[in-house]
Amino acid sequence: MENLDDILKIDPDASVRFYKKKEFVQRKGGAKAYSFYVKKGLLRSYIIDSKGKEHVFMFASEGWIIADLEAIEFDEPTSLFIDCLEDSEILIFNKNCFLKADLSKEKIVEHLQLLYRRMAKLQRRVLMLMSSPAIDRYTHFVSAYPELPQRIPQHMIASYLGITPQALSTIRRKIAESK
Repeated sequence: MENLDDILKIDPDASVRFYKKKEFVQRKGGAKAYSFYVKKGLLRSYIIDSKGKEHVFMFASEGWIIADLEAIEFDEPTSLFIDCLEDSEILIFNKNCFLKADLSKEKIVEHLQLLYRRMAKLQRRVLMLMSSPAIDRYTHFVSAYPELPQRIPQHMIASYLGITPQALSTIRRKIAESK
């Protein structure tokens, strides 16, 4: 997203904010959902089930957008928690800023291509969670996002992969032994 200043001009509610590590940018049950473009730092979105267990839905590092799309699209209270795993600089905006934007055909195509890439990654993740062994999910995560494993606590990676931290530890040990 090259023209961050344009978003600030288009959307009077848009703003750039700085957050500290462990600070929430969104909590479950919020009345209004926003989108968060990560200029610097690392965010995660997750839910907490009825037993109090966290389930990580997504990580977003520099250049990524993270949002509770269901809440935005259906104008419902937010269902996701979004917090910072590192000190972060975030552009906060609502969905209407894209409707107000005067984008060239090339920019629209560029944004659609990015959207399709992100949707394809989400589809791959869902299908892998449904059908792939845990070791395959982990190796795919490491190859797709090589910079993230050093920035994210192991228990959060395990949650993202749908496994226990102990299972992740076993997988990492097996991979290390096979090298």
